[in-house]
Amino acid sequence: MNDNLVVLGGGESGIGAAYLANKKGIKVFLSEKKMIDKKYKKILTENNIDFEEGDHSLDKLLSATEIVKSPGIPDSSNLINEIRRNNIPIISEIEFASRFTNAKIIGITGSNGKTTTTSLIYHILKSSGFNVGVAGNIGNSFSFLIANTDFEYIVLELSSFQLDGVLTFKPHIAIITNLSPDHLERYKDNFENYINSKFNLVLNQVNTDYLIYNSDDVKIVSELIRRKIHSIKIPFSFSKTNFNNQVYIEKNIIKSEINKNKFMIPIESLSLKGNHNVQNSMAATTVAQLLKISNEELRESLGNFQSISHRLEYVLTIQKVKYINDSKATNVNAVFYALDSMKNSTVWIAGGIDKGNNYEELLPLVREKVKAIICLGLENSKLLETFSSVTEIIVETTSMVEAVKMAYKIANPSDSVLLSPACSSFDLFKNYEDRGNQFKEAVRKL
Repeated sequence: MNDNLVVLGGGESGIGAAYLANKKGIKVFLSEKKMIDKKYKKILTENNIDFEEGDHSLDKLLSATEIVKSPGIPDSSNLINEIRRNNIPIISEIEFASRFTNAKIIGITGSNGKTTTTSLIYHILKSSGFNVGVAGNIGNSFSFLIANTDFEYIVLELSSFQLDGVLTFKPHIAIITNLSPDHLERYKDNFENYINSKFNLVLNQVNTDYLIYNSDDVKIVSELIRRKIHSIKIPFSFSKTNFNNQVYIEKNIIKSEINKNKFMIPIESLSLKGNHNVQNSMAATTVAQLLKISNEELRESLGNFQSISHRLEYVLTIQKVKYINDSKATNVNAVFYALDSMKNSTVWIAGGIDKGNNYEELLPLVREKVKAIICLGLENSKLLETFSSVTEIIVETTSMVEAVKMAYKIANPSDSVLLSPACSSFDLFKNYEDRGNQFKEAVRKL
């Protein structure tokens, strides 16, 4: 298949691809511009995988017959342009791994709700006795997951970056949760480029596959009208549609009608709270119905699922003030959901590296629910400019400890303190997990 594979990038996905290639007897070389993490280097050395770190050897890269590119490397980089000029095929780790499994793939993408929906679907299938794995933008890379274990079903969370390099990858069931501007710095500030990447999820689907989508999302609906989609389309919505197969809300009850099978569950019975999580639960319900999971098992799984870390994660209540970690909210749309779910007056901790955010859509919610904004970032001018006129208190901080102490001073009994940054974390933190963990630690030390 491949006599000279090069993997670009020594993170989770790159190491996974190199490990899988090696297991399959493919000659592979891994190249990482930075230093490789100890745990990953151990995998490379123990499996005698050839690699370099600290730089890229262009001659080795240009001798490749195919290159697997890690999602963190932008398509616009000089190195990628040089490889393309030499007509060397570049694929994603998702594309590479898909060649080595016969599992039925359930692929989830969207601007928000991917991780929760992926985790919930995995929980439902696992609880129902399915031989199922979960990977992608969550936990292990796809390559690592399949290298040593065969699965009947695999649930994949897929970012736009991971979908950029797919050629033949085809999920049996695809889900698009919603679409809003995100990562535009990677897409030449063009929303359409980002959407095109998301729709690579359904590029190779045929008429026996399924696309589950949020029909309340105007952008998704308009894209479905203008694109030729071959799969069977199933909408989920807060209101009933004219589709034969659909999931919708009626009198605060989720109602599902899929292939003449009917299912109902009151919203209050869901373990996940908030309108955005109702949508995630509807998407997961659709998958369960397609896979003929019993109503009893589905109802039980939707009722006992534990929320994922860093996504509207309750931390502690201190002096009647509730502290909530939503560090995974790295765009405006995610913050909209978070603020919308707040029932009490809120001290909002926000900021980081701006990704071309337009905060205007948050103004009504901030006006209604936010008593104070604590900016946590090295550059807060856009936040200050947008919200100074709608909130009485807006302050700047440059560490999590400082931000949490400030929130503690400002918050009154029955208020909530919400970390929901709307930005990426790399100015002050390693990643959103590090940011969320520092928040939890600072709260515990109050």
